[in-house]
Amino acid sequence: MVLEATMICIDNSEWMRNGDYSPSRFQAQADAVNLICGAKTQSNPENTVGVLTMAGKGVRVLVTPTSDLGKILACMHGLEIGGEMNLAAGIQVAQLALKHRQNKKQQQRIIVFAGSPIKHDKKSLGMIGKKLKKNSVALDIVNFGEDDEGKTEKLEALLAAVNNNDTSHIVHVPAGPNALSDVLISTPIFTGDGEGGSGFAAAAAAAAAGGISGFDFGVDPNLDPELALALRVSMEEERARQEAAAKKAAEEASKQEKAGEEQSSSLDATTEHASGGTSEAENKKNDISDDDNALLQQALAMSMDEPASSHNIQDTEMSDAAADDPELALALQLSVQDSTKDSSSQADMSKLLADQSFVSSILASLPGVDPNDPSVKEVLASMQSQSESQQKQDEDKAPKDEEKK
Repeated sequence: MVLEATMICIDNSEWMRNGDYSPSRFQAQADAVNLICGAKTQSNPENTVGVLTMAGKGVRVLVTPTSDLGKILACMHGLEIGGEMNLAAGIQVAQLALKHRQNKKQQQRIIVFAGSPIKHDKKSLGMIGKKLKKNSVALDIVNFGEDDEGKTEKLEALLAAVNNNDTSHIVHVPAGPNALSDVLISTPIFTGDGEGGSGFAAAAAAAAAGGISGFDFGVDPNLDPELALALRVSMEEERARQEAAAKKAAEEASKQEKAGEEQSSSLDATTEHASGGTSEAENKKNDISDDDNALLQQALAMSMDEPASSHNIQDTEMSDAAADDPELALALQLSVQDSTKDSSSQADMSKLLADQSFVSSILASLPGVDPNDPSVKEVLASMQSQSESQQKQDEDKAPKDEEKK
């Protein structure tokens, strides 16, 4: 494993606002810086990484070389974008920071992100490269973004001046759908100089920072089998919970549908029962009204026949009773005789009143009564007429009684 002290030079110029790299040039550069820092610190516990910016008011060191990955990642937040990139000044400041490293046994490396045009000429950049080579400083260049004014040629000249035994590298990343960090994972900037430890650390850093790996959940089960197992179990439990929730929701939906169907059927049955009950009630009402009419007619008929039938029934009952009781028969005979006598006396009285001479003699014998008085004559005439009409009625009644007998 290589023991290195690395300084990363960030381009925070106005050109980093462009969106040709997803989501923007600056954000894509920040993600790649995070991955590189993780790869360097994990490849060797004694490796250190520092970060500086090359644009703005001037070159600014955000963090000096340190092995604290959290401190390195924290310095990336809140960076301001503005100004133009000063590549020469950035490389010189990075060399000075590496010169004052604590562990002198660490090899020195500078990683430059160049995403904006370069205003320096090839000669000045060649002189800077020779100085780096003299001080045994390796240089890695990430060329992305703008590609005009001979930018690629200038960077190639810088690399040729500083390269010693192929320890320095340059990577050209064109704009496209792939993230900047995805392209850099397979380059020597991440994998180092062909050593397995550096490549292994780069892959682990990529998985930790962005989950960029071919393993499930972004974790290599060979490195951390317990974490991979825990993630797999958690995923299976979540999947089972979702399936149970979906099944429960489907059951509730089916129950609600069944309840709705039962309610509708019960409502139909209730409606039919109510209509049937109404028809039965109407039929009963009609039957009752018919019965009432029949009873009323029967009562009227009985009331019409009641006098004659009651008279006949009474005669029949009296005759039967007289036949059974001699004393009752004698009493009936006496009452019939009395009624006969009364009728005969009434007839005699009417005959006497019909005799005008008899009535006149009686009135003359009375004191203070004048038989010749017109009022008296009128009364006598009315009495005579009444007696005659009564007599006539009696004569008509006698044959009818005989016919009935």
